[in-house]
Amino acid sequence: MNPSPASTAASSRRTFLRNSSLIVAGSAIAASQVQVARGAHAFGSDTIKLGLVGCGGRGSGAATQAMNTMGGEVKLMAVADAFQDRITGGLRGITSQHKDKVDVPKDRQFVGLNAYKDLLQTDCDMVILATPPGFRPLHFTAAVKAGKHIFAEKPVAVDAAGVRKFLAANEEAKQKGLTVAIGLQRRHERAYMDTVKALQDGAIGDIILARAYWNGRKPWFKSRQDGQTEMEYQMRNWYNFLWVCGDHIVEQHIHNLDVINWIKNDYPATAQGQGGCALREKDFGEIFDHHMVEFTYGDGTVLLSECRHQPDTWQSVTEHVHGTKGRADVSGAKIYDASGKVIHDFNKRTAGGPPARDGHQQEHHDLFAEIRAGRMPQEGEWGAKSTMTAIFGRMATYSGQMLKWDQCLNSEIVESPVEKYTSFQDEPPHKPDANGWYALPVPGQTKVV
Repeated sequence: MNPSPASTAASSRRTFLRNSSLIVAGSAIAASQVQVARGAHAFGSDTIKLGLVGCGGRGSGAATQAMNTMGGEVKLMAVADAFQDRITGGLRGITSQHKDKVDVPKDRQFVGLNAYKDLLQTDCDMVILATPPGFRPLHFTAAVKAGKHIFAEKPVAVDAAGVRKFLAANEEAKQKGLTVAIGLQRRHERAYMDTVKALQDGAIGDIILARAYWNGRKPWFKSRQDGQTEMEYQMRNWYNFLWVCGDHIVEQHIHNLDVINWIKNDYPATAQGQGGCALREKDFGEIFDHHMVEFTYGDGTVLLSECRHQPDTWQSVTEHVHGTKGRADVSGAKIYDASGKVIHDFNKRTAGGPPARDGHQQEHHDLFAEIRAGRMPQEGEWGAKSTMTAIFGRMATYSGQMLKWDQCLNSEIVESPVEKYTSFQDEPPHKPDANGWYALPVPGQTKVV
């Protein structure tokens, strides 16, 4: 019997992924010989000088967690942000925990949309990139060209063009032997790591269905101030605007989608879904308040993805998988057999070992331990492709179409033209109408490819 077109396509996809993995692995082994010598000589127990681009809550948190690591000193020596008040507040919070590790005089506090350029001219060894994600491809590319090791918060882009730009820069980072770590911290939580390994080792047989949720409440916003330009208003409220946030399916739900990609060691081949803004308010800007996406992987596994920002609704930030021999509450680190009996519970760990949880801190412990040992972690590719998975889902809900991975990854539609922005006098991509409302995507009409 001749194979069906679907099975042939799936087989070709698996072969491509397997061969690509072998090529990447071979390249990593070859590059590691250079990286080990360079990393061990450059750092060891020496001080690592840190630069922070984006001084908000996540950026300040990441810098603090970097300085919590052991094996040698990490010092913050330069910061950059679009807003001075963010720098002032961020440094206050970081200094309260690490006063002796912060050396950031006024001449190394850079303000404005181009502040990252000044920071990259300092002699910092590593940069944390934690601005709103619309700027990530631009900042990441510049940091690679400057030869800096990089910790980049997720997501790494808000559109396919940004993902491609990030991936291209990541290839350059590999050639230069630069560390690229991505803030998808679940991959460093030991409870998650143990659960995923057991699933990949066949604990529930073949996985046939996955479910992922980020259902929460209405996000934050900041009221418009007198005299504020439209660019500053949108930057202050970046979470609510597509060009700088990517929508909450990209900014937050990426975590849950990444977990399923990790388990599958693959990325979805198709996506279709629904979404909209049921609780229409001006404060939501131009993003949806709910998305429901059906992703299908090349082997036929279906992922049902759901995220929502609505008050007084069911709240859940979890991942689950179902297999031929059982199921797993992945976020709960528990695996069940077909009868419902718990056969693995990875919430407890051996005394003295890393904690089962606290991925935000653990990812920095792992990162700095690796680079001090002369090994340069490289998380850029899966960080970019999990970002693309979330963008893929948004493209499906915005358009209302059944979409394919390759057509979306190659989309030429640019949502975030940040390269041309230099000041708050510039005009953002979309502006409100005369009554203050922003246009929303319309499924069936909005073009995404």
